[in-house]
Parts: sequence; C-alpha cells; structure tokens
Amino acid sequence: MLLRVADLVIVGGGLAGCEAAWQAARRGLTVDLYEMKPVRRSPAHISDGFAELVCSNSLRSAVVSNAVGLLKEEMRRLDSLVMRAADATAVPAGRALAVDRVAFSEHITDAVVSHPRIRVRHEVVDRIPDAPLAILATGPLTAPELAAEIQSLLGEESLYFYDAISPTLYMDSIDVEVVFRASRYEDGDGDYLNVPLDEDRYRGFVSSLLTAETVPLHPFEAALYFEGCLPIEELARRGPATLAFGPMKPVGLVDPRTGRRPAAVVQLRREDKHGVLVNMVGFQTKLRIGEQRRIFRALPGLGKAVFARYGSIHRNTYINAPRRLGPTLELRARPGLYVAGQMAGVEGYVESAALGGLAGIHAWHAARGQALPLPPAETAHGALLRHLGDADPAHFQPMNVNFGLFPPLLSRSPGSPTGPRIPKREKNRLLAERALESLASYAQAVAP
Repeated sequence: MLLRVADLVIVGGGLAGCEAAWQAARRGLTVDLYEMKPVRRSPAHISDGFAELVCSNSLRSAVVSNAVGLLKEEMRRLDSLVMRAADATAVPAGRALAVDRVAFSEHITDAVVSHPRIRVRHEVVDRIPDAPLAILATGPLTAPELAAEIQSLLGEESLYFYDAISPTLYMDSIDVEVVFRASRYEDGDGDYLNVPLDEDRYRGFVSSLLTAETVPLHPFEAALYFEGCLPIEELARRGPATLAFGPMKPVGLVDPRTGRRPAAVVQLRREDKHGVLVNMVGFQTKLRIGEQRRIFRALPGLGKAVFARYGSIHRNTYINAPRRLGPTLELRARPGLYVAGQMAGVEGYVESAALGGLAGIHAWHAARGQALPLPPAETAHGALLRHLGDADPAHFQPMNVNFGLFPPLLSRSPGSPTGPRIPKREKNRLLAERALESLASYAQAVAP
C-alpha cells in the first residue's frame, strides 16, 4: 500500500486513465487513480471493471498501413498496457483487431490494481483535483458535477456531440442457412457473417428506417453526431443508396448460394472469443427498442434474433483543444493539469488510450522538471497532437487518426516540385515506415 501522497492524481479508469497510470507508474511515479464505479455508473456502462469497452465496435484495423493500425503498433513500441490487453484477448475479425470485451477489461483491471505504485480509489470526483500534477481522463460521459467545474475553469460551454452504439446479438439465434461467411476481398471462409439483401429487401429496409420512431433528444440538446459514427437511420435520410455505399456495401462479397453479389449486406462480427455474441457492424442507432426488434428481425436470417444489447445513444463531451490545450495536453488555464482521452478532442478507443499514454509520460517529465520531448510529427501520436493544436478552433470536432493528419511525403522526383503521384496503398506504406523510423528516437528518449 502507498503510504505517502501520490506524485500524480488521475481521474477516470477508462482506457485513457489506465494507460496514463501505467505509463507514469512504470516510470517511477506513485499514482492515485480515481474511478467512480461502482459508486456510480454512467448511462453507457454496465460492469465495475476498468477500461470497459461500451461501443461494440472493434479496435479497428490491425494493418500497419492503416493509420489506426499504425497507431496501435506505435503504442506497442511504447509498451502500452491497452495493447498488451488487446493482443492477449483478441478474437478473429479479419484485418481488424477485435477483443473479448470482458477479458480485455479484466486484463487491464488486474494490471492496474496489482501495480505497487498505483492506488485505486473508488470515489466520485466532483471537483478538479488541486494536486500539483493531475490528469483528467473522465471520458465522453464525464460526471455532471465535474463537467460544470471544467466549464467554470474554461469560461465557456463544453462542446458536445452524440455517439451511437450498434446492437449485439446472440449467435445461436441467427439462421446460418441464410447468412454466409466471408470477408471482403478474401478467399475462403472469412471472419464475418453476411446477411444478404436483394434490391427489394434493401429498399424495404431503408423505408422502414425512414419511418421508424427514434428516441427523442432533450429540448436543449442539438443533434450533433460524429461523422464517422452516424446512426444508421441518419445515413438512410441522406438518400436511398447511401447505406449500400456505406456500412451495407456489398463490394468484395459474393453469396456462395447464388454466385452473385447481393445488392447490400449486413455484416456481423464476433464479439467474444467463444463466438457467443455478434455485433451488427456499422449499425449504431437511436431507434427505440421496439423498433429495433421489428426492423432488424425483418432482415434475412434474423427473424428469431435475440438481442444481448440494443443500440443506444449517449452524449460525448470534449474540450476545444486548439483553444484550451497546450502541445503536451496541459490546460493553458491550469498548469500541471492534463487532459487525456476523448475529452481532449479525439475520437475512438485507440486514440483515447494513446493520449492517455502521452499524458502519463508528460506528467513524468514534469515531475522530474525535465525538458519534454514530443513525438515527431511524422508519427501517428504526433499527428494526433498536431490535430489538437492546429485545428480551427471555430470549427473543431473530434477526429480519428488518419493519414490526412500526417505531414506529406517529400518528393521522390527532384525535377518536380510535387513529385509523381504515389498510389494510395504505396503512399500509406511509406508513411507508416517513416512513422516507425521516427518513433524510435522518441521511444528511446522517454523510456523508463
């Protein structure tokens, strides 16, 4: 047990908070980690464990030539606790990294609770800690009391948007004679179950979405959705073909029973190692529960589907990072107070955990009074920090990591100011190689 005052106070036991605690503690700092569960749970949480994955999306691409896959590889090279847990609890998902959510949480919880330099305190924190060094990693569903305290400190209303969760089904309730197994562009059995729709069934499905009843927003709330996680019914309102070019696109899939590509598909991804649960990929929604049962059970093969969890909607709160955060994630209005995770202005579990790791490293340097090296701009970590610092404050929104945030490649053609156009796949590979080369010196500089 820790008997002295901790060097660092962290509020929030999600992915960002746990990663921050891990990175700081393994470098010698003592940490007090505050988590409000089980005293109180947010509307989106159901368990008492740390790092609970609420959204049924996977941790996305595992391919290093994809920006989020690159970010995960960088985190591995920085000895990320979240990546240790993800790799240890991974389930098959094609080119994506999906995990057994219960095992993932248990892995992180055990690592945090058993660490000799981390003291866990299960309390609701309603005020900003007055400790010299502190990290706020309270996530998109920050407790109202603390959110009000942050608003008071910043002198402005917090920004917010809405994120939606896809339904989860029991695998044994799906008619496997109707669905087929395949991953896009891959031969043989794939990691996804595909629900095929012909043109008539697809158009009927879209029509049902357009007339379905949704959960209303409060009068004082605006329907501000993160563009990369729009509810399925919101996408349908953008035009009859939008879904067929989005989450229901049939490209790269052939129904073996017909030998043809369907007009549209619903993909189902395994949610746990044992294959008990599957997630409706890209089907985040704010439909009422009764409407979800009616509309989704009308899909081929899902007539007797049993829902382990229905889709839902929740509020995400985040800070206007370009205006309020410095390059180290430290609040300009309060030196020594860092913000990590989604509240800092990124979107996604992986990005949140990555910022948590950086915040823990930054706090360690601050505690030692040393000059702080920042991750190179060419890295995925550096690209995220660059977005938070350089984005237009008047139109700031959370962002997933993507190669558009990276500095462009230098021309390989001396006779041309721009150089020849590099094919996208080759360009992404070169960006990833450059990032990992650049990361090496940073990883060495911040090593424990």
